[in-house]
Amino acid sequence: MPPNQRLAARMLVLATVGFAVNFWAWALLSPLGPRFKDVLALSSGQQALLVAVPVIVGSLGRIPVGALTDRLGGRLMFPVVSVATIVPVLYLGLAGQHSFAGLLVGGFFLGIGGTTFAIGVPFVNAWFPPERRGFAIGVFGAGMGGTAISALTTVKLVKGVGEAAPFLITAAALAVYAVVAWLLLRDAPGRVVPTTGVGTRLAAAARLPIAWQACILYAVAFGGYVAFSVYLPAYLKTAYGLEQADAANRMAGFVLVAVVMRPVGGWLADRFGAVPVLAGVFGVVAAGAAVQAATPDLAPVGTAAFLVMAAALGAGSGATFALVARTAPAAQVGSVTGLVGAAGGLGGFVPPLVMSSVYDSTGSYGIGLVLLALVAVGCLLLTLTLVRGTARRKGVRAASV
Repeated sequence: MPPNQRLAARMLVLATVGFAVNFWAWALLSPLGPRFKDVLALSSGQQALLVAVPVIVGSLGRIPVGALTDRLGGRLMFPVVSVATIVPVLYLGLAGQHSFAGLLVGGFFLGIGGTTFAIGVPFVNAWFPPERRGFAIGVFGAGMGGTAISALTTVKLVKGVGEAAPFLITAAALAVYAVVAWLLLRDAPGRVVPTTGVGTRLAAAARLPIAWQACILYAVAFGGYVAFSVYLPAYLKTAYGLEQADAANRMAGFVLVAVVMRPVGGWLADRFGAVPVLAGVFGVVAAGAAVQAATPDLAPVGTAAFLVMAAALGAGSGATFALVARTAPAAQVGSVTGLVGAAGGLGGFVPPLVMSSVYDSTGSYGIGLVLLALVAVGCLLLTLTLVRGTARRKGVRAASV
């Protein structure tokens, strides 16, 4: 492997690790949602809000963070955001778990960790040629597996060591990564640095057709993944009567499948084009949600439905950013990523609230899953019409150049 390719691979690994560690922190409250509900006597709506607050803050924060990354580079932004995330993690570990208000405050600032996605995509994008960006960004996106680390360890550490343990361990991991990133990360040579202001660049990015189209697709693909990863423990406990630890382990399995499929989705998009991959993804999600709407037995039908949806959502997340990497102007990738990443996170914020509201009103989650199936069908139609047209026009322009 040539030296520049080895360096690019090293930067990809460092960025992916940083994404995973920050997402580990970002997801700390989700596995503990059922515990907080019991200890603090929270309603279903309060529990859903508790796990959703870090999601919405991390999502909206991606917009300015993505624009700042375009200007300042990932070499600076990764360690800065990692250090900033340590503060709410320590607060929750040492003082913030004993009231609903304290958890909301800690969860709000915990959202900072979720903004690292908007740092990594432009950082990685600059290191790889267009024909390899889908796979590279898919590998980086596998860092969302940090939520699986949280799911597998948080509840066990609280029960076995103490309520502060997972937070203190995560804070230490963030500190170590911040130091390593400061010492070893490098921005790509020849990185395009914009000269206009953040507001101007965000406005210009928002006017690109690919920006709003990818926002819709990612809101469903990654948003669906986030929604299930934060709400699945509560869903499984309520709908199937599972114990907290069992529900958290099953959520971790869902996350791991999605994580593995994200680079696969990017690779498939590089090879066959993003549009056919995304069309297949949303067709599978629609079918899986329709099956699960009937609340079938968990073994084997329910488990299969969730795992198939996890695979599709993971592949769809990777394919969406393969589409962005190939169609967005190089100097605007960070800004577009911020917008699209925000849409994905917001897509994960709404479903838990809808699911809890539907359950409180009807005693069933079926209507919420039917709505997911209908939204997936809408994304399938969007992909086959407007998104296909945008990708085709971009291909024609590239060929002419």
